[in-house]
Parts: sequence; C-alpha cells; structure tokens
Amino acid sequence: MEEFQVKDKELAPQGKLQIEWAAAHMPVLCQIKKRFTEEKPLKDLTLAACLHVTKETAVLVETLVAGGAKVALCGSNPLSTQDDVAAALAAEGVHVFAWRGQNTQEYYNCIDKVLDFKPEITLDDGADLVGTLHSKRPDQIKMVKGGTEETTTGVVRLRAMENDGSLKYAIIAVNDAYTKYLFDNRYGTGQSTIDGILRATSVLLAGKNFVVAGYGWCSRGIAMRAKGLGANVIVTEVIPTKALEAAMDGFRVMPMAQAAEIGDMFVTATGDLNVIRGEHMEKMKNGAIIANSGHFNVEISIKSLEELSKAKRTIRPNMEEYTLADGRKLYLLAEGRLVNLSAAEGHPSEVMDMSFANQALCAENVAKRDKMEPKVYVVPKQIDENVAELKLKSMGVEIDTLTEEQKRYLSTWEMGTT
Repeated sequence: MEEFQVKDKELAPQGKLQIEWAAAHMPVLCQIKKRFTEEKPLKDLTLAACLHVTKETAVLVETLVAGGAKVALCGSNPLSTQDDVAAALAAEGVHVFAWRGQNTQEYYNCIDKVLDFKPEITLDDGADLVGTLHSKRPDQIKMVKGGTEETTTGVVRLRAMENDGSLKYAIIAVNDAYTKYLFDNRYGTGQSTIDGILRATSVLLAGKNFVVAGYGWCSRGIAMRAKGLGANVIVTEVIPTKALEAAMDGFRVMPMAQAAEIGDMFVTATGDLNVIRGEHMEKMKNGAIIANSGHFNVEISIKSLEELSKAKRTIRPNMEEYTLADGRKLYLLAEGRLVNLSAAEGHPSEVMDMSFANQALCAENVAKRDKMEPKVYVVPKQIDENVAELKLKSMGVEIDTLTEEQKRYLSTWEMGTT
C-alpha cells in the first residue's frame, strides 16, 4: 500500500512549525497527549480519520499516535488541507493522503486509500468516510468497533442512516458535546468565517447589510461577530423558534427573497442545499458577495450562478467574479466551499482544543468498550465535563462546588418553601 500522498514533502519543516504553534495554544489536548503517552489506550489499533488537515488536526493526530494508534488520514474537504501540515505529518510516519485543490475523484480516492488500512475506529467530519465504508466496503464494517463524528452536517447524515436502518456500527456525535458546539460552532465558526471573508475580499464590514442564512450555533457565531464589526445583520430562517430567537437577539429576520434585494454580503451555514438560488441571485445588488460556511458546497446554487452569467474571472485568490447578463457582478468566495477553511486557516487553535479533546477521549472510550449497538450516541457526560474542567484549569479559572446541604436540597422535594 502507498504510505502517503501529499503535494510536496519538502514543506514538512514549515508544517512542523505550524503544528508547534497550534500545540502551544491547545493545553487540554496536550494534557491528554501526556496521559496517552504513558497509558497507551489505543495500542495496536488502526484509526482512519477524514478531517480537515490543519495544524490543529495534526495535534490531534499526534495525540492519537502517542496513545499507540496507527493513523491513516485524509482531508474532509478538497480545499481545506494545509499542505505544509500534511507534509509534516507524513514525515512523522502518519499515512496521510491529502492536498489542497483536489477534484472530486481525487477526494474519494484518498478516502479509499485510508480505508485500505482496515481501520477499527473511524473519525469523521461530514460522514463521507462512514458513507464510503457503508456503500463501497461493507465487508470491512465487521472490523470496526465504532467511530466519532465532528460536525453538524455529518451527525444529520448519520442520524438519517440510523433512522432507516443503514448504520452498521456505533458513532459518537462529538459535535453534540456542550464543549464542542457551544464553543467551536459559535466562537470558532464566527471568528474564522469573518477571517476567511476578510482575507478573500479585504472589504469593510461596518455599515454593510450582512445576510446570514440560518440561525443554528454556527450562524449565531457569524451573526454575532459581523455585528461586532459594525455590520447590519439580517437573518433568514425556516424554523420558527430559531427565527424568533434571532429577532429577540436584535437581528432583522426576513425571507431570503427579501434579503436578496438589500444584502451586500451573504453567508450560508444551514447544512441544506440550494439555500441561495437563481431566483435570489437575480435580485441581488451589483457587487454582492456570496460565501458559504456550511460543510458541503451545496448551499449556494453554483449551477444557477453559472447559468445566469455571461462571463467569469478570478479577481483575487478565493474570489471569482460572475458577470450576469444584465451587467451586474456577483462575487463568489472559495468556490462556495467552507470559506473559513478555504480562504483562511479554520477555527483558532484554542477552540479546537476542546473539540479535538472530545475526539481523542471518545476514541479512547470506543477502544475500551465492548461492541456497541449500531446507533448515534451522545458524548458521555463525564468526557464533556472533563474537557470543560481541563479547559478552565488551563485558563486559570476556578469555580465553586456544591455544599452537602445544597446537594441534599437539589435531590429532594420535601423541603418546599420555608
């Protein structure tokens, strides 16, 4: 079998520096790595990971290797791999198959190469690894003890598989841990999405009508950060409770058909397809900027944009100008892929520290357990709380503990009003 495939192995020294920088800002994962080095909870296990190949992911991979695992890694998005980091991991002996700018065939070929290592545990981000394993390699499933899933879109897909009886092994939904989605999805996506937009465009956000599609945790973070930079934030939603929350948070809420007419910038983060369609593009202002921060490049109908356009050219890295038949120009960022990872470096290391701590501890949990029923599991509460405790400790934050009297009060109904 091929040992690795990266764009340029000579980039390894620069990648190593990037990994060192990330590790310096990931104290929780580094504490786990220290314990893993001593205890080897993943000894003799093969782990297959389909994750964004970033400097933070590298710290996770090094933690898993420290725990005794053999790791095979591929990218979970064609544009999110940091080539110097991939080269550094390959130099460390990790079986990494990833480079920036893959086409669809190359992307799935890399997933196949990772699965060639016959993993016993999978770590996924978007469920493409799990989906490929189920659809193309069902004979390997009996070897798999379980897996983890990093992102909202992947969890949605896996729950759909569970509901129709297609899921054949257990998956822990890391995305749904409090120490993941309340921080990674909100603060990580909020900051990194704005970072990607600014790197791609270098425009001023203050005073702009900034349209956010969706109001889940990722969209909340994007709206919050855009507002902080002075943008006039507009939210579009399909779920009444989330729309109400956005309104109560002080944002204007309206259908995309209305927002399309007044928006200067548009960001999708819904996990669904064709959120921005041709009918919306036909109403947009000249110069409108369109970006996506959802996992897959399906939220913006690029096909419609191509059909409406008479010309297309690249203006800046990660920015394409589409000239419509009437002369209006629309700007698409990062080919409609995750703008935070394609045009920037993804989430800050400090927030990925918690997400990947959950990944490492959940992989350990799978390794130690007997074969689990094939369904989507929540992250065990003790893991979630352990990650929070370690993070607080690293930040120098102390908290109170309940007194025995308080514990008794919370566990009884007899005391009533006194």
